[in-house]
Amino acid sequence: MKAIRVHQNGGPEVLKLEDWDIPKPGPGQAVVRNSHAGLNFVDIYLRRGTYSTPLPYTPGWEGAGVVESVGEGVSLKPGDRVAYVHQAGSYAEKVLAKAEGLIPFPDTLTFEQGAAFPLQGMTAHYLLHEFHKVKEGDVVLIHAAAGGMGLLLVQWARHLGAKVIGTVSTEEKAQAAREAGAHEVILYSKEDFVAATKKLTNDRGADLIIDGVAKTTFAGNLEAAALRGHIVIYGAASGAADPISPNALMGRSLTVSGGSLMNYVLTREEMLHRSKAVIEGIQKGWLKLRIDKVLPLAEAAEAHRLLENRQTIGKLLLST
Repeated sequence: MKAIRVHQNGGPEVLKLEDWDIPKPGPGQAVVRNSHAGLNFVDIYLRRGTYSTPLPYTPGWEGAGVVESVGEGVSLKPGDRVAYVHQAGSYAEKVLAKAEGLIPFPDTLTFEQGAAFPLQGMTAHYLLHEFHKVKEGDVVLIHAAAGGMGLLLVQWARHLGAKVIGTVSTEEKAQAAREAGAHEVILYSKEDFVAATKKLTNDRGADLIIDGVAKTTFAGNLEAAALRGHIVIYGAASGAADPISPNALMGRSLTVSGGSLMNYVLTREEMLHRSKAVIEGIQKGWLKLRIDKVLPLAEAAEAHRLLENRQTIGKLLLST
């Protein structure tokens, strides 16, 4: 089979299409013939070496396809449609996966949707349900509101009754955020998001700030948050945030949390609970997946360049 392989850390050019093979499934495992793989910023961190992983490796943590074969003790059967996340090696025609991590999904969803919803959809679910219970009228500030993650957060926060403010870098991305349901959009390339947030909230600030950008936004979050506001950081697209003194949170009784999806799908039951909520949102029509581009597996390097340079609106996929 064909797979993208990484033999050294570096830029997108280290992603090489090669012939590769995977072993037969053992107990509790299944081989999935991929249809599509989802791209995420964690793929870039691993490629650069920001996050450590043994070399060589096949990138990708998310995808969708059809079960091809199964090992002992697996209830899934060949032909079942499944999506997955946190299964290494999705930039390939096939992946050897832990069966307990596979998510059956209905044929009312396409394989493109199947590859686009697991990581970002379930992340949106825990970010909006685990730290601050969003209620009608809450102000939620979402950074990078026009990315694949941001667009889902905007829609879900609006569905929960929040007043949604998004930050973006361009007019085109501002329009995408508005179409997703953002009440207000701040172009951080033209105005200070802290001052704009305060102006839009009559100097009150945001009850919940969701931040996957980090270095260029975190310090401002501390000023843009409302009294007793909550800041959740779940990524570092611009680099790691600078450290602060915990005592800096006391003045306005702020709470800062860090989130990672793998800690919120610790059991199969929890994973299926979150994925069911995402799938139901898609089926009911209030949650829409915006797929920016689908590139062939051989163009994985170009896909990384687009994602790394923030030239996408919505989700990037590879067709395998």
